[in-house]
Amino acid sequence: MDGKLYLCATPIGNLEDITLRVLRTLKEVDLIAAEDTRNSIKLLNYFEIKTPMTSYHEYNKYDKAFYLIHEMKAGKNIALITDAGTPAISDPGEALVRMCYEQGIEVTSLPGASACITALTLSGKSTRRFCFEAFLPADKKERKIILDELKRETRTIILYEAPHHLVKTLQELLDILGDRDVTLCRELTKKYEEIYSATLREAVIHYEEQAPKGEFVIVISGKTFEEIRDEEREFFQKLSLEEHMIYYEEKGYGKKEAMKQVARDLGISKRDVYQKLLHDH
Repeated sequence: MDGKLYLCATPIGNLEDITLRVLRTLKEVDLIAAEDTRNSIKLLNYFEIKTPMTSYHEYNKYDKAFYLIHEMKAGKNIALITDAGTPAISDPGEALVRMCYEQGIEVTSLPGASACITALTLSGKSTRRFCFEAFLPADKKERKIILDELKRETRTIILYEAPHHLVKTLQELLDILGDRDVTLCRELTKKYEEIYSATLREAVIHYEEQAPKGEFVIVISGKTFEEIRDEEREFFQKLSLEEHMIYYEEKGYGKKEAMKQVARDLGISKRDVYQKLLHDH
């Protein structure tokens, strides 16, 4: 009978945030796959867990996955843990989970700490709709594509950032997204936990003057629908009526449907659009 993969959430700072179920599972499984065994041994020693460990990280996530699947096929139960938080969230564990399903191996997740959710609940921003982007890509072209997408994002945005890149990233966000409300969380659940709420412009100045320390979770307010509507209105006001019609016709709208859209944008009737177009000609 095949073994099973257990995704075990570990504390993001305070060791008391581990669950009783995770502790029991880590003691009972045959093997623990850890992102960094040197880091995880401290956690295991603290809770007197003697289960053998093996490394599973970004640079061996495929090769090691085959080994782990082989072990589970042989009947071993394996727990996957990350350095801090929930495995497979901004973590190579997602590759192992996918490969387990391909091989018909059962996977279960033991919930617990997660930095992105902890920061979101502390931010004071809307929690009804949010998007998680983790670390922005290092590749310049890919990074620009993501930031341009976020420019019109109406959901609350959650990002991760390292201290030495923080000011540069905040400046990029300010330049592309505009001066949004932001909450920055560092040292979450630890003794020196810090929550800083400001605008992006204020945050840039703050961290230029006070060097950032520790890993950051950045929580940014989404653009409101009113702001999007105002921007659209401003854009359309710069167009002549003919240009406005061409804008929709180039998107594949027929003449009648384009008139309807133009009328909606300008807050006038379709008949008025028709009359103005006739008059201009």
